[in-house]
Amino acid sequence: MAEVAADRACPTQAAAAAPADSGRLTRDVVVRTIGVTKEYVMGGSVTHALQGVDLSIHRGEYLSIMGPSGSGKSTLFNMIGGLDVPSAGMVFIDEVDVAQLDSYELAWLRCRKIGYIFQSFNLLPVLTALENVTMPMLFAGMHPDDAREKGAEILAMVGLGDRVFHRPFQMSGGQQQRVAVARAIANDPAIVLADEPTGNLDLKTGREIIELLLDLKSRMGVTIISATHDMKMLDVSDRVVWIRDGKVERIERREELRISVGTIDDSEE
Repeated sequence: MAEVAADRACPTQAAAAAPADSGRLTRDVVVRTIGVTKEYVMGGSVTHALQGVDLSIHRGEYLSIMGPSGSGKSTLFNMIGGLDVPSAGMVFIDEVDVAQLDSYELAWLRCRKIGYIFQSFNLLPVLTALENVTMPMLFAGMHPDDAREKGAEILAMVGLGDRVFHRPFQMSGGQQQRVAVARAIANDPAIVLADEPTGNLDLKTGREIIELLLDLKSRMGVTIISATHDMKMLDVSDRVVWIRDGKVERIERREELRISVGTIDDSEE
């Protein structure tokens, strides 16, 4: 994490209550976007990456964000993760308006409320698996001894109890991604953001990582939000948000999806 979080109290600004999501889910809303727009100005041209996105994500939900390249999927993902701010509209994480936070408060939020999993793992190569996992805990102010103990427990939870002192180059791609998953949950976040978590893995290993995320969702009650092209994610997602041309094209529950080989809802993907 680029910024070391300051030990400051989290802001408590509340968002207005959102309308019920057609009665489909009754859990608390952990992420809400309201009219989110993102524009990038390059010279005399303006690119509209997002155009008025309204979305509610519920606590304990496994949500996949899908769409073609250039659809705005990654931009929305970055908004939800507090990695970017909207040109217009609001993003609430645990009822906190992200746009109202200063740099210290935003670092606090990202460190304690959000865990990140990246396609390329983003492990520090000179550190062991344990050291990579304990880093966010140390940033959050945990005592080093407690961080090491908890880190070892988490690595055992993700199936790497025998790889605690291995460095990334001594591990397979799947093992490195398991370390990344362990690091993401180190501070018991409310949300885990997984950006193409299976993109650099083979089919079998990718399935194992998906099943690991599903197990963590069930065991810890954490909200999993994945930006992906991987259709295997559909098997475990509670809902799928389809993004196209910077807008939410549709939102579907798992049981509503009509899947056939090579197609989704009779459209090639």
